[in-house]
Amino acid sequence: MPDFLVFDRVTKRFGELTAVDAVSLSVQKGEFFSLLGPSGCGKTTLLRMLGGFETPDSGRIFLDGRDITGLPPNLRRVHTIFQNYALFPNMTVWDNIAFSLQVARYPKSETRKAVEGMLELIKMTDHAFKYPSQISGGQKQRVAIARALVDRPQVLLLDEPLAALDLKLRQHMLLELDIIHDQVGITFVYVTHDQGEAMSLSDRIAVMNQGRIEQLDPPAKIYEAPRSGFVAAFIGDTNFFGGTVTSVEGDYCTLAVNGFADILCFNDKGISAGSPVHLSVRPEKIRVTPTPPPPEKGSRINVFRCKVTDVVYQGIYTKFWLTSGAHRLSAIKPHSRFLLDQATITWGDDVYCWWHPDDGYMLEQFTAADAHLVQMPPAGYSLPKPAAPNGEPAP
Repeated sequence: MPDFLVFDRVTKRFGELTAVDAVSLSVQKGEFFSLLGPSGCGKTTLLRMLGGFETPDSGRIFLDGRDITGLPPNLRRVHTIFQNYALFPNMTVWDNIAFSLQVARYPKSETRKAVEGMLELIKMTDHAFKYPSQISGGQKQRVAIARALVDRPQVLLLDEPLAALDLKLRQHMLLELDIIHDQVGITFVYVTHDQGEAMSLSDRIAVMNQGRIEQLDPPAKIYEAPRSGFVAAFIGDTNFFGGTVTSVEGDYCTLAVNGFADILCFNDKGISAGSPVHLSVRPEKIRVTPTPPPPEKGSRINVFRCKVTDVVYQGIYTKFWLTSGAHRLSAIKPHSRFLLDQATITWGDDVYCWWHPDDGYMLEQFTAADAHLVQMPPAGYSLPKPAAPNGEPAP
């Protein structure tokens, strides 16, 4: 399939700041594509250049084989949805959706048919003659989407569209967006700093950092096989281990880590002995048990003694922070069932943590700054620390 939307070495500077640095990427027709990254990474600037609101300092942008780099916004079949909805407060829902068709002087019969189709798509037929002040935030967002889609643009740009909604409504709108995209088949380019949004909606994600793309892949590959320390830490949570390969045996190698025991890991990169390596292990891959794991026939696993330093109960799972040697690591235990009389692991316990060598992933790139992105336990959310024998709180 030929590339539908192409950024070819696009650069944008604001004074001495390079907001977008020679970015090249392509998007397929009908794809749900996300630009993901922290504030200031360049994702919104990239979106604004696509929408025609900013002009690149260098590079070209192509849409369906046409160079649109210098075209004004009104000559591009590209529409944008912003955080604040930008609905006309003095117009009804029906008139807001019909506005662009009326400006373009569509026949009244076509306009009515298109607006009614959009109202049905967003499940707002019963609210057609209400004003924006009379509907909820989620309904306003749906109206904004319908208004942007009514004249069938080639690309719909969504700039943090759910940021103003509360958590429950945001989760509902994620499902709505996915359904709308599937029904209309238009290319969506979605900008967000929320990893959960991007992971749940996207066909592919471009993770951005300091004006460049760190990785562009489907969500599962970005999570399970991050290229860099930045991607591993920014997408979810992870544990980093840095060390040197001391031996290679078949598809596996042994990593010597300062202040920690040796780690056996899958050597998918074909790294030779003596090479420095950084390893990422996701918290949910690590099991935490009060006793050693049962022996597994024909399988070698990494097993370490640890002490529990913090515990956070999250309903569907419990998160542990552990220390072993000079290292601090996190682990997640999902709750498949809950027994009130079952002994729980708590602060100060000595435990075993363990994972399979296949569950660690070697990183291609790692900087010292990446380690600071790893989530630490929030203050004030620990389970109560056990009391000392005299009834006083433990120190």
